[in-house]
Amino acid sequence: MARIGTILLAVGMSLMAGCSDSWNNPYPGSEPDANVLYSAFAERPKHLDPARSYSSNEVEFTGQIYEPPLQYHFLKRPYALIPLTAEAVPRPRYLDAAGNPLPDDAPAAAIAESVYEIRIRPGIRYQPHPAFARDEAGGYRYHRMTAAELGDKRRIGDFAHTGTRELVAADYVYQIKRLAHPALSSPIFGLMSEHIVGLAALGETLARAARERPGAPLDLDQFALDGAQVVDRHTYRIRIKGKYPQFIYWLAMPFFAPVPWEAEVFYAQPGMADNNLTLDWQPVGTGPYYLAENDPNRRMVLKKNPHFHGETYPTEGNDDDRQAGLLADAGKPLPFVDAAVFSLEKETIPYWSKFLQGYYDSSGISSDSFDQAVQFSSGGDPQLTDSMRDKDIHLITAVAASLWYVGFNMLDPVVGGLGEDRQKLRQALSIAFDYDEFISIFLNGRGIPAQGPIPPGLFGYVEGVDGLNPYVYENRGGQVQRRSIETARKLLAEAGYPNGRNAKTGEPLVLYFDTMASGPDAKSRLDWMKKQLDKLNVQLVVRGTDYNRFQDKIRKGNAQLFEWGWNADYPDPENFLFLLYGPHKKVGTGGENAANYDNPEFNRLFERMKDMDNGPERQQVIDRMLEIVRRDAPWIFAYYPKSFGLRHGWVMNVKPNLMANNTLKYRRIDPELRQARRHAWNQPVLWPIGLLLAALALVIAPAVIAWRRHERKLA
Repeated sequence: MARIGTILLAVGMSLMAGCSDSWNNPYPGSEPDANVLYSAFAERPKHLDPARSYSSNEVEFTGQIYEPPLQYHFLKRPYALIPLTAEAVPRPRYLDAAGNPLPDDAPAAAIAESVYEIRIRPGIRYQPHPAFARDEAGGYRYHRMTAAELGDKRRIGDFAHTGTRELVAADYVYQIKRLAHPALSSPIFGLMSEHIVGLAALGETLARAARERPGAPLDLDQFALDGAQVVDRHTYRIRIKGKYPQFIYWLAMPFFAPVPWEAEVFYAQPGMADNNLTLDWQPVGTGPYYLAENDPNRRMVLKKNPHFHGETYPTEGNDDDRQAGLLADAGKPLPFVDAAVFSLEKETIPYWSKFLQGYYDSSGISSDSFDQAVQFSSGGDPQLTDSMRDKDIHLITAVAASLWYVGFNMLDPVVGGLGEDRQKLRQALSIAFDYDEFISIFLNGRGIPAQGPIPPGLFGYVEGVDGLNPYVYENRGGQVQRRSIETARKLLAEAGYPNGRNAKTGEPLVLYFDTMASGPDAKSRLDWMKKQLDKLNVQLVVRGTDYNRFQDKIRKGNAQLFEWGWNADYPDPENFLFLLYGPHKKVGTGGENAANYDNPEFNRLFERMKDMDNGPERQQVIDRMLEIVRRDAPWIFAYYPKSFGLRHGWVMNVKPNLMANNTLKYRRIDPELRQARRHAWNQPVLWPIGLLLAALALVIAPAVIAWRRHERKLA
């Protein structure tokens, strides 16, 4: 028995000697004190080409790699544009129809063109890439490869040679032309065709050239674009039809980032696409980071660009920023972290567990973990639980520049139309859908009931009782309160459906809701929606479908009710009000007006408002537009999402910036503190091993003793 105990003890000691906090480390082989930020992604980005990418999970990467001429100041609120690669934020010059200059305060009707001239800072260089590599004779080393020469190369790192070159103005002009390329199907081509001089015509020319030479690459340098021209090596000019003040915001988006022609020539070679060597998979930029690894089934890695042109942390901020330590790094060179590792994490529970173990630096808060992380004070303010504070975890909240709504198809014979009876029907349904309750039940309070299409933080939004939607809410003692269900029933009766039945036929009112939502969580939300209409004795039939089929229904106008959302592209009310502009109807034009709302008075006011500068006059026009759209109720204004995020104490320089998409360069971490806390939080629990060994010894001991007695007898 003593010998058995000795053997098992030796086994146990061996196991314990091998125990360390690396047992559950999801980054085996990584340096424990590496200056690396750790995050995750749930779904592989589909497009990393700046002409095609338009999703939030994509801009998390493209925003760090590509550099448009402008960016948003990291700390300033309201949001302010500042130069990125440009020397200054350009101011438009206005011209009349004869090309004569106009003053800055010229009326929009007199302005035939707005001209933006952008000067790029010299000396900015691209990331290392084989597209720029040259041989001894000065020629491009990898521009004339055959499929055989390409072989099994599937990563940029598989090429032995790389190179770089200076960013020039022609790269920006080249990218603007790419928006019209028929093979790219840029999501903003239609919109930009309305504004950039000659872009629509270029699209037609390129489409014709592609038909004449199917499969042949298009050399965009051989096609002129009047609306985008190179002035000199570091200056280019963009010409806009009429006055379009919002265009300046587009110059801070990856759509207007530079793309070098060498990259397109490189990726257009035989076999490249088959090996996933494309701009959609391996982008080429001048930003602080480049995509060093793209393994969509495991992880994506951004590494510091060794040729980054340099930038410093902002020196301007408000008192709250200073008190929060957000100006501690003022003036220091960017970026701070050497790399960012994004691991594939499809489920929220494993992500949350790894965050609590210190293996992810920040985290959102799912409904499952909300109560563990956040509690509300008696005044209704969110605050961290004691367990979170004990781990030095910090809470970051912000009202997103976003909107969720339930849309009515205004072409539908039952819920559509601008007649007074249809208005009252939609108003009644808007009251019945109690999104105050929805936010409490399904969002853990992470939202604000929407009063209209403009979210907080944008010009045109009015706070409190002065900004309420009077058709759905009312002022009760200075508080915004939803109107009663009795009011909704009265409106429904006036619409011709007393007690939920057609006054003429007696048939029940049945509405159809199209959705792409699925799963247990979706079922509970859909059951809630049915329950809301039960209050009016109205039946709701849910028609589930996949995303492609759902989009097809919306495009063809075959849906009756549907749920949709919109994230701001730029901080201007035009970016939300255009979703209700008649000429942008989904049916017939393919625009973003999914409800197919078309009110002539609203359209006229929109056309006036979109060209105005912010001020009292513009606010008056917006107020009138809001009155019209609230009365017509083409949407049930659901809620403005409120984001809740967590960060560990070793992560610095975190401030929500709902417009900027290039904020990774500002993050700073303390790797030594992170490693110390990981070690403390992930100590292996060894007593079960000892207990198991002891139990094993007790089980084996009788058999061994019997065997030894048997051996002695034989001896």
